[in-house]
Amino acid sequence: MGVLKVIEVLANSEKSWEDATKNAVKHAAKSIKQIKSVYINEQSAVVNGDDITEYRVNVKITFEVK
Repeated sequence: MGVLKVIEVLANSEKSWEDATKNAVKHAAKSIKQIKSVYINEQSAVVNGDDITEYRVNVKITFEVK
């Protein structure tokens, strides 16, 4: 049986919430191995005029501790 740990990461993207989520996982993977899942806790966006200029996510990343 493995031990799992959860961290919270904030990330953003100019493209989409999906891209922001991918950015969070890519950034976390630089220092964390054995990532098992990502849970999107919150989504938000920055609006300028009538355009969304930035997508933001607050995610929880679960990984196995060896």
